[in-house]
Amino acid sequence: MPYTPGEVAGKLGVSIDTLRYYERIGLLHGVERTSTGHRVFSEDDFGRLGLLRCLRDSGMPIARLRQFAELLGGGDDTYEQRVALLAEHDAEIDAKVERLRREQSRVREKIEWYRRAAG
Repeated sequence: MPYTPGEVAGKLGVSIDTLRYYERIGLLHGVERTSTGHRVFSEDDFGRLGLLRCLRDSGMPIARLRQFAELLGGGDDTYEQRVALLAEHDAEIDAKVERLRREQSRVREKIEWYRRAAG
């Protein structure tokens, strides 16, 4: 089932400009177009965009997103490289979560302090 840019943007929670940007910087290749030149996204395009959006939302820099997109275009021979890149990103997410938990603990301590002080 093909998707319009508006449908894809709405389902992913991004703007149409973001979709254009992703295509312009090479995260998307070969998006079909209608006879009038409008983009039509396939299920594969939608799935790829969903994964790229997940990676971006979890803090992957654009340069690494581009590297991952290149690997996606490289076929089955790039699976090991994809695993390595995703595993590295996963470790970075774990470190961020750990830092956030420490900061959350400090915030919660301060909340309790103010509650006690307020009386």
